[in-house]
Amino acid sequence: MDRKFWLLRGLRLFLFASLFLTAVVFATQYLWNWLVPELFHGPAIGVGQTVGLLLLSRILFGGFRGGRPGGWAQRRKAWQQRMAGRMEHLSPAEREKFRQQMQTRCGMGWGHQTEAAAKTETAATQPA
Repeated sequence: MDRKFWLLRGLRLFLFASLFLTAVVFATQYLWNWLVPELFHGPAIGVGQTVGLLLLSRILFGGFRGGRPGGWAQRRKAWQQRMAGRMEHLSPAEREKFRQQMQTRCGMGWGHQTEAAAKTETAATQPA
C-alpha cells in the first residue's frame, strides 16, 4: 500500500506540473500574440516558439542554478561581508597597501575614494 500511495502521489505531482507548464505556455503565447504584433508589428508565434522563448528567457535571465536561492544582490552582499571580514584582520599599513593595489588594477572607483583624497595621499607619500 505504501508503494501505491507514493506512485499515485508522484503521478498527481506530474499531472499538476504539466498542467501548470501548459497554462504558462499558453498564457505567454496569448500575451505575445496580443501585444507584440499590434505594438511592434512583430510576428505571431506558435506553441513551439513559445516554449523556445520561455527557455531562452530562463537561460538569459534566470539561469539554471539549482539550490542557490536568491539573486545577484544576495551574492554581492555575501561577497562584501567576506571582504570586510578579511580586511578586519589586516593591519592599517597592509590595508592601505591592498587598497592602492586594487585601485591601480581596477581604477578610480575601487575603495570609495574621491580624487581629492587620492591626490592628497599621493602627495603625502611622494618625497618633495
